[in-house]
Amino acid sequence: MRLMTMNVLAPQYADGASRRAVLAREIRHQDPDVLALQEVTREDVAALVDDGWHVVPHPRWSSDGVGAVLAARRPFGYTVTDTLQVTERTERTSWCGVVAAEVRFPEPLGTVRVVHHKPSWPYDHEYERELQALVTARLVESVAAERPVRHTVLLGDFDATPEAASLRFLQGLQSLDGMSVCFQDAWSAVHPGEPGPTFSPANPLVRRGDMPEASDRRIDYILLGCGPHGPTLHVSSCRRVLVRPVNGVYASDHYGLAADLTLPGHPPGRWEERT
Repeated sequence: MRLMTMNVLAPQYADGASRRAVLAREIRHQDPDVLALQEVTREDVAALVDDGWHVVPHPRWSSDGVGAVLAARRPFGYTVTDTLQVTERTERTSWCGVVAAEVRFPEPLGTVRVVHHKPSWPYDHEYERELQALVTARLVESVAAERPVRHTVLLGDFDATPEAASLRFLQGLQSLDGMSVCFQDAWSAVHPGEPGPTFSPANPLVRRGDMPEASDRRIDYILLGCGPHGPTLHVSSCRRVLVRPVNGVYASDHYGLAADLTLPGHPPGRWEERT
């Protein structure tokens, strides 16, 4: 299973038509099974549908028609959403939200629950991001109790670095409000100790944008759900995409992230039988 997530920067900025053309070529090149995109428009969604994608939009969009979407090459099964409206301040980040949807793959992989999480973006909203991470974790736990699946993957633009409380909670490094969960960071599994920023001043669109003094930040993630014995899937590769311009065009102020996931060599929770 191949997944890709990317904040694609709303098309009203920095020659959106050229950037969308670069993005479309990269999506065809990566050929993901599941795609999570942020800062898309209804026109972007229509283009995905025309290209054969099955699409679930996030539950809230901004007044100027910008939002997020989860897409897959296979039809979605049972799907739930939440607007992640956790405080009065989240009204100012209107397109935050979460979608959790089942995608059925051929055996032996089977059904995977894919969760596209998009919390509040402002630097000083980590309190909201903590609460939003709790809402998403509780949503996943509640759905799993009623509709258990073998594998869960959580991905998107989380607007927080790995050291932030929201990410520490999701990675099983701390509890929040009496709850603990654990998702393994695909990037760290393959590139331990490497910073891997997905929002960087090395990208000229960052300097041109509304966060011109931003430093390197890794804020886009693909996270693997863990059971009692760790991740149920193996990360065979994880890479940043569209880090460099294509014919002078940067696709976005974010870099994308793609990962290939496979089944482990033997199921977690049991010893490998050898003769």
